[in-house]
Amino acid sequence: MNWYLKVLKQYADFNGRARRKEYWMFELFNIIIVMILAVIDTLLGTDGVLLVLYVLSVFIPSIAVTVRRLHDTGRSGWWILIDFVPLVGPIWLFVLMVLDSQPGENQYGPNPKEVNSAELEI
Repeated sequence: MNWYLKVLKQYADFNGRARRKEYWMFELFNIIIVMILAVIDTLLGTDGVLLVLYVLSVFIPSIAVTVRRLHDTGRSGWWILIDFVPLVGPIWLFVLMVLDSQPGENQYGPNPKEVNSAELEI
């Protein structure tokens, strides 16, 4: 849960790097919350209003953490646009999200794996 909250605290921060664990834990909690909200919307008969509000509220943090994850692999955040290429784009972006961090410091900052994990404590 700390990883999810860390991404939300960095709401529109497109600078720096995000390690794999930060990205995938955010995605995991995102999927769980979407599934719970879909069930609640169905039970309440609200036609997906809660789900749409949630998706809109995490849209910018999702893009920001994806850009930071791309930075962690040594790529520009503009690589996120590869997602718009039909069929191949989403698969390629998935592969980029799975790649390991670029070791050491790169042009986007220090490797988050090497930074003390004490700042994750809330």
